[in-house]
Amino acid sequence: MHSKRLVVFTDGDAAILADVVAEVQKTQAVIAAAQAAQTRALARAGDLARTQAVRSRRNVRDHDMALRGIAAEVAGAMRLADRSVQRQIGDALNLVEEYPQTVDAWEAGEITRGHVRAIVEAGAPLPPEARAGFEHEALRRCEGQTPGRVQGELRLLAERLHPRTLAERHVEACETRSVRVIPVGDGMSDLCATVPSLLADAIYDRLTQQARSITDVRAQAAADARAAAGEIGDDAADSDTDAMSRLEVIASDTRTMDHLRADLLTDMLLTTQPGADPTRTDDGPGALGAIRAKVQVVVPVLTLLGRDDAAADLVGHAPIDPATARELAGSTRSPLERILTHPVTGAVLHVDTYQRTAAIDRYLRARDQHCRFPGCRLPAIRCEVDHTIDAALGGSTDVRNLAHLCQRHHSMKQFTAWRVKQLPGGVLQWTSPLGHHTLDHPPSLGVHFRPTGDPAETEDPPPNAPPATTAPF
Repeated sequence: MHSKRLVVFTDGDAAILADVVAEVQKTQAVIAAAQAAQTRALARAGDLARTQAVRSRRNVRDHDMALRGIAAEVAGAMRLADRSVQRQIGDALNLVEEYPQTVDAWEAGEITRGHVRAIVEAGAPLPPEARAGFEHEALRRCEGQTPGRVQGELRLLAERLHPRTLAERHVEACETRSVRVIPVGDGMSDLCATVPSLLADAIYDRLTQQARSITDVRAQAAADARAAAGEIGDDAADSDTDAMSRLEVIASDTRTMDHLRADLLTDMLLTTQPGADPTRTDDGPGALGAIRAKVQVVVPVLTLLGRDDAAADLVGHAPIDPATARELAGSTRSPLERILTHPVTGAVLHVDTYQRTAAIDRYLRARDQHCRFPGCRLPAIRCEVDHTIDAALGGSTDVRNLAHLCQRHHSMKQFTAWRVKQLPGGVLQWTSPLGHHTLDHPPSLGVHFRPTGDPAETEDPPPNAPPATTAPF
């Protein structure tokens, strides 16, 4: 039986890679310690500026003159603009004073700058008195996780620890929705819209689907143009020549996915129907107009029933307010996937969808949520379902032998020395070329804690509540 893996990994290769990994680990620790030390130094600069401001006249304090002078001095040593250094001093002061355990862990090399940023951003909405408890739990959750993988979990953690519900804050936050134009030079501007997270993600997802449809049409047009070129002779009809010219124009489109998303957004906003749609044959909408976004929302069952205001989770992105989650689950005709979870244990009670999809796919999307290679967070709806043991080698099409992998990591599994084994409970055991084992557990759907003795823990579920089961069928 032949192997599909095309990368040959010799003993010499393993020795070189082991040396590289060791060197990277050593330098990573040095870099983390240096970054933390620099942060402490910048915080001391900020503290000195505050001390100087206290001794200064009021007009000097009001204009942060002490901080500006110190920032300019430090900027010379850092070879940066003083405005930039002043912002860094402010950030450092906030970090050292509000998240001291985080700075200690960073200095010890236990976390990276990315983890620090994720903790600070997630904890920003919390009042000062709630940050100590958040920081302790956040550091625990960062253990063995990449910043990208853990940031969504930290946002949900901060939401649960906030003294005010997301429902209350969301009502206020909706009043800040806006659209802004920010010039960036060279005749270009950023068009920024502040809208609810669910809508923002849905807009981006729809644009991505439309852009991919264009690239598919472009590839097919290139193939058709090549075929037509071989069939059209000197006596070809004008209509055939015109058709081939149109195919060549479509095939010559060199726009990237980012370009296509930007062009489609502009067209839709200005014309309602996407004029960049190559499938249009008249003045009406083409096939892209029928594309709608697809999002996945995890909803605690008591939130859905209106008995609780716990936040729902827009998978891979951010919490959403319970009112929006209930409205989507109850009335929307959008292709929404709904995952109901137990309010205490976080276990899946029921998985449903508004689209006609196979039960096995619904179960896998609910279980995996994103690519299952360690550290990757690409949403499952943009990944491929992979047979852990290849079907060609006898692997069955069963949830115990299936998992979501993005195209990058699916290809890596096929063509490099990386190996994967699926353990009970959907746990994937990855083995690196050096033989290092890494376990990737299915992500938690969120545990919603309640005080001991809460009636919700002991009351029988209402008659119309979904069954408490984790079975995919």
